[in-house]
Amino acid sequence: MTPSACRPPHADLVLPCLDEAEALPWVLARVPAGWRAIVVDNGSTDGSADIARSLGATVVHETRRGFGAACHAGLLAARAELVCFCDCDASMDPGLLAPMAERVAAGDTDLLLGRRRPQGRGAWPVHARAGNLALAQMLRRRTGLRLHDLGPMRVARREALLGLGLTDRRSGYPLQMVVRAADAGWKVAETDIPYLPRSGKSKVTGTWRGTWHAVRDMRRVLAEPPSARPAPTEGISA
Repeated sequence: MTPSACRPPHADLVLPCLDEAEALPWVLARVPAGWRAIVVDNGSTDGSADIARSLGATVVHETRRGFGAACHAGLLAARAELVCFCDCDASMDPGLLAPMAERVAAGDTDLLLGRRRPQGRGAWPVHARAGNLALAQMLRRRTGLRLHDLGPMRVARREALLGLGLTDRRSGYPLQMVVRAADAGWKVAETDIPYLPRSGKSKVTGTWRGTWHAVRDMRRVLAEPPSARPAPTEGISA
């Protein structure tokens, strides 16, 4: 094996961001060496964009509010073959994405998700776990995928993701990615990751109301009928 074949793949890391000034230094310090961090500012008022820029991140501004809007703006701004996604709240270590990216680059899987394993008190509120479990069960009925978590840490190939034609711009974006990948015949897998107590208050799962609004968005995604998708791009198995 040549030395170049042993190097971990480079990737662009999309970090959707809304008022995460406290967490950004910790998160950006853990981005794998050689990767580009794309912080998508979704209307922060705490100086998050300036902090991210000062720490060397590429900053993209997305004026449309919504988790999906921020994620997709980051995907459009990405240029690397592999694109990773991770929350920007210090609940997950971006350094864990390096071995995940290696698996996708090697062709072991087409979409790899991080299955959250809570570490410490308050890492994953009970109402958020309940909502996630319900969605995983609905996803299984809809696609046959036996996943346990629909968490935001994930890796796939950029061109293939663009080919999915993702349209949700709210909380349903991560689920729509998985559903459409399954419809397209992708290999979808998950791997355990530690899930830490987040910095600051969650904008989605911090309350019962936020959690179930997210579940409502995702139920709409699951109700979408399977439709013909473009053929997977090179490197994606059908």
